[in-house]
Amino acid sequence: MNHARAERAALCDLLDRLGPDAPTLCEGWDTADLAAHLVLREHRPDAAGGIAIKPLAGYTAAVQRRLKERGFAELVAQVRQGPPRFSPYGLLPGLDAAANTLEFFVHHEDVRRAEPGWRPRELPADLQELFWRRLSAGARLLLRRSPVGVVLRHPDGRKIGGRRAEPHVIVTGEPAELLLFVFGRQDHAEVSFEGDPAAVERLRGASLGL
Repeated sequence: MNHARAERAALCDLLDRLGPDAPTLCEGWDTADLAAHLVLREHRPDAAGGIAIKPLAGYTAAVQRRLKERGFAELVAQVRQGPPRFSPYGLLPGLDAAANTLEFFVHHEDVRRAEPGWRPRELPADLQELFWRRLSAGARLLLRRSPVGVVLRHPDGRKIGGRRAEPHVIVTGEPAELLLFVFGRQDHAEVSFEGDPAAVERLRGASLGL
């Protein structure tokens, strides 16, 4: 089982356990909203554009609301089954792992870390390295709205330039924690900061991610 499938299965197990009304880190969404989003993303390509393109967001939100009306158990079962066989995810080898590893990891943590008493998981070394590679490729995009410069630093000292500006802040953490940080989960990522305190506060409160 690849990491995308493992995160998908673990998230679905957690959703089944918590039910439709549990909180998530996605502003305004409970677990039922999140399950509907995941179904929409894989099964309704006609409506998925609004996830990233603001002019299409109204249609996407309307479709997501209709999906939510199907019932939580059905939605989670559909997410658990994986993408449709004849979707791009099913037809193109490797696309599921490439596109869904980060998606399901972040949303799994969106549910885990909205619960009291959460702690970071011990993740496989190869998954942490995958996250580091993805950060190397995407940090500038994900940090484009940062009001200050950002450097991401691995605990072993490796660095990624996320945004060039002054003042700048160095954010240090395991790749999984840095990933959550740049995807806009700053308050729930276990990272440390070096830099001017005012710049750190501006970064912590910024709207980051896609």
